[in-house]
Amino acid sequence: MRAASAIKVMVVDDQASMRAMIRRSLQDFGFKDVRDKGDASEALASVRDDRVHLIISDYNMPGMDGIEFLGEVRKDPVIGKTVFIMLTGSAEKDVVQKAAALGVNNYVVKPFTPAVLKEKIERVFGPLN
Repeated sequence: MRAASAIKVMVVDDQASMRAMIRRSLQDFGFKDVRDKGDASEALASVRDDRVHLIISDYNMPGMDGIEFLGEVRKDPVIGKTVFIMLTGSAEKDVVQKAAALGVNNYVVKPFTPAVLKEKIERVFGPLN
């Protein structure tokens, strides 16, 4: 079992309401260090500067989308192994395939419940306590 309180998380979504909902859910699960950004470029700079263990990122964002963000993370020798969970508004096959080819750890289809988010995180980290 892994202590959720020891896992640093970056939430990336251009919708403030979605970031707030995810942050609240993560805090309810016991996560203490939850950061968020509304822009993938800003998030990339932030995680390069101060590493996290988990990135939860929306796919559909203006500027750099979630696939491009995932690609940039995976190319980086320092943060390249960071656990990455993609949020998507649809289960479009090409998006899922591109994310899988880039090494996404899991994905969540919107809308989702906190229980689904927790299950996806636990599939990667194991049971949280």
